Amino acid sequence: MAEYKRCFAKSEVIHATCEDYRAGATIDMELDLEDRKAGRRITCPLLFLWGGSRGFGGTGGSDPLDIWRNWADDVSGGPLPTGHFLPEEAPDELVARLIPFLKSKAF
Repeated sequence: MAEYKRCFAKSEVIHATCEDYRAGATIDMELDLEDRKAGRRITCPLLFLWGGSRGFGGTGGSDPLDIWRNWADDVSGGPLPTGHFLPEEAPDELVARLIPFLKSKAF
């Protein structure tokens, strides 16, 4: 938490974070729609992990992996026993999922 406080004490970090969220609600959505219309998909292997201790909100009860399978060809993953900050809250569990994924895929 101290590292987050140190970084977010800088106005340029706050600005960049706000720009990232702004893009997610504007141009990123437009680009996603263009990709969808053009039939473009993510073709590299995708490992999607999320914090499962508070549930996965905003999906209308859908399986998060199924949502990503609408966009990508090779999707795996699952919840970790965390909230929002996976690396900080469960570093060992994260590495235990990440290393086998990386070793099993031909990048």
